[in-house]
Amino acid sequence: MKDNVSGCAVEEAMRLLGGRWRTVLLSYLMAGPKRFSEIRRAVPNISQRMLTLDLRALEEAGLLTRTIYAEVPVKVEYRLTDEGLRLRELVEMLRAIGLRLRGQADAGGAFLAPDGEDHSQ
Repeated sequence: MKDNVSGCAVEEAMRLLGGRWRTVLLSYLMAGPKRFSEIRRAVPNISQRMLTLDLRALEEAGLLTRTIYAEVPVKVEYRLTDEGLRLRELVEMLRAIGLRLRGQADAGGAFLAPDGEDHSQ
């Protein structure tokens, strides 16, 4: 019975954080508040529509806040909430894994283990 409960919790986390861009957006916002245009420039492969949808989903989940300033032109700023900042360790672990995996693939595509040996056979 407990496995079902923990499985549901993992499923919920993956539903929220999964997808191509949400964790990338959290990672970028770890450095501090950013405007929509700054985020768009930092993540150039994301469409404007997907960026809007993912930011909205993260806001609805309570991981970031969206502040609109009454300026001309309108300024919209996104910042992580305390709950969003609690994901720092997870984001840093994912970044470290990505760097390690990217650095361990040689030109032929073989995966090299941390000891530098090809263990793909």
